[in-house]
Amino acid sequence: METHGLFHTIHQLSRLLTKLVNETLQPFGLYSAQWAVLFVLKTKGAMPQSALCEYLAVEAPPMTRTIQRLAKQGYIRQVPGEDKRIKVIHLTEKAREAYPEWEQAVLSMNDRLLERVPEEQRTLVQLALYDWLGKLKGDLHE
Repeated sequence: METHGLFHTIHQLSRLLTKLVNETLQPFGLYSAQWAVLFVLKTKGAMPQSALCEYLAVEAPPMTRTIQRLAKQGYIRQVPGEDKRIKVIHLTEKAREAYPEWEQAVLSMNDRLLERVPEEQRTLVQLALYDWLGKLKGDLHE
């Protein structure tokens, strides 16, 4: 199998999905990178910035900029951890109140994007991607 095409298609899909999320969240003053952080904090709970970087596979400098923007918007707060060098990132009440509206916009976009994809195909793609991601993360930590 020629792999360039596979990875090129994945890259194109990733870029297109990022663009569409940006367009969907633009009315709320949010971008896809910010949404990723908000989604993780909402679903997984507060966590150190380093854990966010690792989970989202984002380098520290862009994550710092994203967190600074979200803090300026009043959506997150940084709390020193037990080790004062570690900052634990928390959602604010303002973010918790606005989150359902953001989530509904993203879910509506997701539904539109998947309306012509059969359920069986969605399940197969999701399982394959979960499996591949797990293997890649495992390889990186060996």
